[in-house]
Amino acid sequence: MDFEIVGEITAIEAIAIGNRIRVLRDLERRYGKGRWRKLKGNAILRLTDGSLRSAEIHWYEAHGIGRRRLKIKAFLD
Repeated sequence: MDFEIVGEITAIEAIAIGNRIRVLRDLERRYGKGRWRKLKGNAILRLTDGSLRSAEIHWYEAHGIGRRRLKIKAFLD
């Protein structure tokens, strides 16, 4: 499902850092070495059909590399 984040991501929390990430080897191979963190937060999203929905999203992030593999985990509305 494709989506666009509208505004800020709020209530950001770290789920896993470094070796606690199951797919760390894959992230490093595809995007490069870094201090990888798996994060979650809440955001308002614009879906492909144009509707706006509030959702919890998860993603991986490393300094200098940015956010990768954003995923909708649950709709909040």
